Amino acid sequence: MNKEVWGFIDSGDCSPSFNMALDEALLDWHGAGKIPPVVRFYGWSPATLSVGYFQKIEREIDMESVKQHGLGFVRRPTGGRGVLHEHELTYSVIVTEEHPEMPKTVTEAYRVISEGILQGFQKLGLEAYFAVPKTSSEKEALKNPRSAVCFDAPSWYELVVEGRKVAGSAQTRQKGVILQHGSILLDLDEDKLFSLFKYPNDRVKERMQKAFKTKAVAINEISNRKINLEEAKKAFKEGFEDGLGIILEPYTLSDDELDYVNTLAKNKYESDEWNFKR
Repeated sequence: MNKEVWGFIDSGDCSPSFNMALDEALLDWHGAGKIPPVVRFYGWSPATLSVGYFQKIEREIDMESVKQHGLGFVRRPTGGRGVLHEHELTYSVIVTEEHPEMPKTVTEAYRVISEGILQGFQKLGLEAYFAVPKTSSEKEALKNPRSAVCFDAPSWYELVVEGRKVAGSAQTRQKGVILQHGSILLDLDEDKLFSLFKYPNDRVKERMQKAFKTKAVAINEISNRKINLEEAKKAFKEGFEDGLGIILEPYTLSDDELDYVNTLAKNKYESDEWNFKR
């Protein structure tokens, strides 16, 4: 049986606005039938705090600290909580809801797409598995997250190693197309991460940071050897091919496509109206 060919883009390190604009553009182009489904890898320059579509900046984010650390800042078109994009591999998957392999529900589509990430972890020698909340209280906690920090708790079918979350993902569906993107942590600066959010008081912050250590972990904290970015890219590219049963072939953006993305980045994802609107 012939495997389906998807596009593969490795953007390297890009600005926060370009990263979000390209994900949105790929969603639009795929929805219009101009490009095949796409898997994209990217990084961030500068390191960036991204917030979920519904997050309230004034209430949750310490923008002074974001500036002091020299971080970029952008609001994602997807839900979820705050993510510090620094020592990580970021991925996105763009595929139509009508794709024969895509389940109709968000939760089950997560499972299918995240199979690629699961396989990637296994190729790196890590025993990853899907988080599935078992008790009613665990399920309820997913609906009412207490923390503004993304990696504070695994959601349905997110990836866990030794009981701790190693990849955080978010999904949106627009114009009949699924966009799922997420962070695969190679290393993590917890002090920097926790300095970016607002807390009722220092005691709450300390308690949450202490609890966080039991809930999230970076690859290089649990791997028996140092895994670099190129090795991670190779493992997760193969992981997506195996997990989704596809072949990934490089897709190069045309000059016109790049112009479109740069314009969208400037007009939307660099605007205060978008980033601070809630």
